[in-house]
Amino acid sequence: MLDVHIDGHATRISPEAPVAVMRPASERRAAGGAANVAANLAALGGCVRLVGIVGADAEAHMVCDLLAGLGVVDTSGLVTDPSRPTITKTRVASGHHQFVRIDREDNRPLDTAPREALIAAVQAAARWAQVMVISDYGKGVCADAVLHAAIAAARAAGCPVLVDPKRRDVAVYAGADLITPNRRELTEATGLPCDTDAEAERAAAAMIAITNAAVLLTRSELGMSYFAPGTPPIHLPTAAREVFDVSGAGDTVVATLALGIAAGLPMAEAMRLANETAGIVVGKIGTAVVTRAELQAALDRAAHPRRMPPPGVVALADAIRQREAWRRQGLVVGFTNGCFDLLHPGHISLLEQAAAACDRLIVALNSDASVHRLKGPSRPLQTEAARARVIGALRPVDLVLLFEQDTPLAVIEALQPDVLVKGADYTIDTVVGADVVQAAGGRVILATLEEGQSTTRLVQRMAGEPTG
Repeated sequence: MLDVHIDGHATRISPEAPVAVMRPASERRAAGGAANVAANLAALGGCVRLVGIVGADAEAHMVCDLLAGLGVVDTSGLVTDPSRPTITKTRVASGHHQFVRIDREDNRPLDTAPREALIAAVQAAARWAQVMVISDYGKGVCADAVLHAAIAAARAAGCPVLVDPKRRDVAVYAGADLITPNRRELTEATGLPCDTDAEAERAAAAMIAITNAAVLLTRSELGMSYFAPGTPPIHLPTAAREVFDVSGAGDTVVATLALGIAAGLPMAEAMRLANETAGIVVGKIGTAVVTRAELQAALDRAAHPRRMPPPGVVALADAIRQREAWRRQGLVVGFTNGCFDLLHPGHISLLEQAAAACDRLIVALNSDASVHRLKGPSRPLQTEAARARVIGALRPVDLVLLFEQDTPLAVIEALQPDVLVKGADYTIDTVVGADVVQAAGGRVILATLEEGQSTTRLVQRMAGEPTG
């Protein structure tokens, strides 16, 4: 599938009907459906062969292009069916409020030729893979014949099978090793509630009796639970800190589980990793992936909750690579810069406003030599290493780099951020790099200042000097 996210501003109510009039501000595309599973696998370091149905259209090429930028994803297993479009889901939102979703799809059962081609592609992939993930979205692709052939091919190759189900008739998944329903899917398949641990265990037992497969139940704010014959249940609380969007969270879970199983991890450990990645991805807007670096950072925080090392200062070349990776994921990248010598509420407000305008925030710090030239021989008060450590530890900041020049123009030209943020003591015309960002279609934002807050004033106050 192709996921399209259009974000804008609701300016007024239409005179034609009681609906909002949207002024689009940004549009991004992401690999959706099974392609999102593949994208998450690749982002976590897996080698993926994607098998599925696409249309003979531009959207199919967009999906392949998006995957090509994420890692090792072989799309040769995609079968083109000219009689149907590539499924495209377009979400229109303002901030965190989604107004409408438009689905372009054809859910008819596959004709004989594309079905047979799909089965052949699945059988070839099973001989190559260490684990098979079947993402059934109920769109007519995972017909009985396709599922039976896929599971049989995997079993013949000794390849474990994970199924993310949509059907109520789960008997068709018999032969799989693990099924990963959410609460609604488990209830619809078994007719049993699954809100409490005891209810979940009874409902999972009913699914196990039908499929003879283990069940990993994703339970939203309750975390996840694993049930298998002859073993005690495993319950993990959610790892999510903030939930902005649950789009594709199940895809991230099954992708992480698949990698864990392929690596030979015990189920409890694979679940822990999947729980962490789910907690990360629901904190993002729209369909998104979790990278190995993000997962490692989350695991480090969990292992050392009182010791949260900030991201290190990165070289410009590494920052450019990270910015390109974020761009391929469809993320809006923001940029701000400054000396950030003695941190005060004005700095925090600026960073919070900058982070609110983007998905990822890069902060460029003036080096010690640069601050010395700009502020005088007594500055900076803190070394660049100390300033970077403090800034990097702040929640709004995703990446920190240093620049030696008096202005960040060269850095802005190299990074090409989508959003450039400076304080409202500037005008658009006086913001360094504003013309570069605007020429590339980006935005320049002037953040509201905290009155009376500045490092210079703090220094004067500490020295007993009048602050004016």
